[in-house]
Amino acid sequence: MKNQSISIGETAKILGVSVVTIRRWDKAGKLCPSFRTFGNHRRYSLNDILKLAGKDMSEEWLTVCYARVSSHDQKKDLVTQGDRLLQYCKDEGIFDAMLIKDLGYAVCGLNYKKPGLNKLIKMIMSGKVKHLVLTYKDRLLRFGSELIFKICEYLKIKVRVINKPKTLNIEEQLSTDVIELMTVFSARLYGLRSSKIKRSRKPSVV
Repeated sequence: MKNQSISIGETAKILGVSVVTIRRWDKAGKLCPSFRTFGNHRRYSLNDILKLAGKDMSEEWLTVCYARVSSHDQKKDLVTQGDRLLQYCKDEGIFDAMLIKDLGYAVCGLNYKKPGLNKLIKMIMSGKVKHLVLTYKDRLLRFGSELIFKICEYLKIKVRVINKPKTLNIEEQLSTDVIELMTVFSARLYGLRSSKIKRSRKPSVV
C-alpha cells in the first residue's frame, strides 16, 4: 500500500496537539514535513505520524537553558540571564526551550546540591535533552563542568555557550583557578562564622 500524505490539520488531530504546536515543532526541527505543496502547504507521511502517535513528543528532544547566580542580591541578574538565554534560542529557531534556574548559593562553585542543577543532570541522564544552552561555561559549575560536558558529548547532547571566554595562557589559567578557589573557601568560611555568631546570640533556655 502506497504511503499516504496528510495535511497539518490531520497530523495535529492524530497526535492530539494543536496546529500551532506542529508549526512550532517544524521550526525547531523536531517534526518536519515530508514535503510541501506548490502552495507551500505542509504534508506529512501518514505512516510516520502513526508511528509517532504512541509517543509523548513533549518529552523528547528538549532544549534546556541553565541560569545561575550565587546570591539573592543578584536576583535581577538571574532574570536578565534567563531572558538572554531564551532570546538566543528564539534567534536560533528553537521555540520550545525550557529554562532551569538556581539562586542563592554563596559557595555554589563546589556545591552539587543545587536543585536546578540536579534536575538538569537527571534530565540529561534520562535522555530528554538535545541541547544545553549556557551564558558562560562556569554558570553550570565553577569546577567540574567539564565532566558534565563530557557526558553530554557521549549522549550526543550539543552544548551551546553564548559568551566565549578569552583564551588564557597556562599562567593565567592557574591564577584564575587559585583566585576562584580562594573566593569559594572564603565564602564558605564566612558562612560558618556567621552561623556561629547567630547561634551564640540565641538566648539560652533556663
